[in-house]
Amino acid sequence: MASQDNVYQPKDAVTAGIKSTLVTGAAGALVSSVQNTLTKQNVTAWGIFTRTGGTIAVFAAMGGTYEFTKLASANLREKDDSWNTAIGGFLAGSVLGMRFRTMPAVLGYGAGLAVLLGTFDYTGGVLTGYEKDPNVDEYDRKQQLRKNRRMPIEETINDLGEGRGIYGPGYEERRRERIRQNYGINIPAKESMLTGRNN
Repeated sequence: MASQDNVYQPKDAVTAGIKSTLVTGAAGALVSSVQNTLTKQNVTAWGIFTRTGGTIAVFAAMGGTYEFTKLASANLREKDDSWNTAIGGFLAGSVLGMRFRTMPAVLGYGAGLAVLLGTFDYTGGVLTGYEKDPNVDEYDRKQQLRKNRRMPIEETINDLGEGRGIYGPGYEERRRERIRQNYGINIPAKESMLTGRNN
């Protein structure tokens, strides 16, 4: 038997859809008022309903359709996952596409919004990155990340070789010997070079 934590709890799709319709309708009224303000003709304040009122209707319909469909599909499927968001996004995008009165626009806007919202929900649904554990100190977390990624110098030298700022112990002596063997030049050991590398 499944545990109580994994049992899906149905959500009220109708109430959430009405609330979302009101919120997005208010946002549409704000956008409509900005559109009304920016018109070149001198229109009255009622122009937000008469002239650019379609914006309010599209915003309200998109928000209500998205929220209702997302929760209704979650209730029908008894799963709370990214597919519900994609289904809601498809129907909400289709509402936007209906404004253009062509089937390619309806399907295109629906598919575009479904992919966008489904991917956003699948990847965590936040724009700020993954959530950090509030019980872990930030300094300790960063120290653990540094220790987790740090490799011993011998392993780094074996993988990359010496040079480019990566020098193992005894590098100056090996370098002098290599130059003497290959080119026949004796380089004297300078005290400042030896102490500079070791510090």
